[in-house]
Amino acid sequence: MVLTYTQEHVYEHPWDRVTSAAWRKFTDPDTATVLSHILDVHTLSRHLDPVRGVYSSTRSIIVRSPTLPFILRHVAPCPTILCLETSLVDAPRRSMEIVSRNVSLRGLIEVQERSSYRPHPERPEQWTAFRQETSIICKPLAAVASALAENVEHRCAERFKQNSVKGREIIERICKYLEAEGSNN
Repeated sequence: MVLTYTQEHVYEHPWDRVTSAAWRKFTDPDTATVLSHILDVHTLSRHLDPVRGVYSSTRSIIVRSPTLPFILRHVAPCPTILCLETSLVDAPRRSMEIVSRNVSLRGLIEVQERSSYRPHPERPEQWTAFRQETSIICKPLAAVASALAENVEHRCAERFKQNSVKGREIIERICKYLEAEGSNN
């Protein structure tokens, strides 16, 4: 079974401010207390195409593993999970796409998260539409013990939803900071 869910949010800030805040999310001093599951973030590669105005990057993110059901702790005792995040920012088209997926524990559980930031269709100069699609599959258990697999998938989904809310709150706070900073200039 694959568990898939989608979340949408409207930031009442322009696209350039929201995407700027999104880039600062992991470096903001208050992030460590709010997103305590994020242990480390490193930029592995980045490239700016000056002709097209497109920026791409790849980051590694180490997160604290959620508590697994007792039966799985012996199979996957790993306390951390390595994730890979690829980002593509197309400034001329005002589009930012982020895809994150786990690299470790892929034999047990596979998580992919796709996020996009675009100008809101009703107020493109003032608001930003955020969309996040997450899919979770507990691979070996899906065939053997579907109830256990479903339990793990739902636990992971709840944790992702909680962390998504925290991430949106951080971006909102940084947007307000950037807005205040801009009005002081």
